[in-house]
Amino acid sequence: MRIATWNVNSIRSRIERVADWTAREKPDVLCLQEIKTTDDGFPLDVFAGLGYQAEVFGQKTYNGVAILSREPMTKVARNLPDDEPEAPRRLIAATIGKIRVVNVYVPNGQSPESEKFVYKMDWLSRLRAFLDATAKPGGSLILLGDFNIAPEERDVRYIDLWRGHIHFHPKEHEALARITSWGLYDLLRKHHEETGLYSWWDYRQLAFQKNNGLRIDLILGTKPVLKRCTGVEIHRDERKGESPSDHVPVVAEIE
Repeated sequence: MRIATWNVNSIRSRIERVADWTAREKPDVLCLQEIKTTDDGFPLDVFAGLGYQAEVFGQKTYNGVAILSREPMTKVARNLPDDEPEAPRRLIAATIGKIRVVNVYVPNGQSPESEKFVYKMDWLSRLRAFLDATAKPGGSLILLGDFNIAPEERDVRYIDLWRGHIHFHPKEHEALARITSWGLYDLLRKHHEETGLYSWWDYRQLAFQKNNGLRIDLILGTKPVLKRCTGVEIHRDERKGESPSDHVPVVAEIE
């Protein structure tokens, strides 16, 4: 399985770019975040023409997630079980082949002093509870998406600029550690120990040109998936060109 995650920051604004990349790279599974459209506005026909079926969980203007797959998807779940019906749409899960795929768009959190940060911590705690209730660490599960957390110093270009702020705060790291302690591994770090690997750059202050980036788009897997993972790559060039997303695709190969 070739599985990818990409926060596209509006699928309708970037459909040509996303479709071109998908046609060229041909992932078996493509998990999207921040699609920013309702289900009926999602360009199903474009992806159907490329050979994909879709499970979509969107909302107008903000948030929204989707899974595109070449193979049938079963046992589809939308949002955390204790979410209210009108809660932001941030999680979609499906079983594809023998792998459970959980696609998340973790809340940004705004700033460590804000109520939105409290909501982020609560959401991550409930995500851990969701894993406890619905899966087993010994099974084949992939948790991927935009986590809005850079796990380590090597995932941050200018550490002094970010330390203690949103995306690189100790409470975020504690929350992420509680999730990975369930039985998940950062698949990219199996193959890449080096610094300088980023998946997001702010649109402001020439962040991309200065390489002021963060690695906040993660692909985590259980031990059976880790053993079968033969490579993970970040497609940095998708941040170039006209009207890119501020995130780029991350792709894992699972044999």
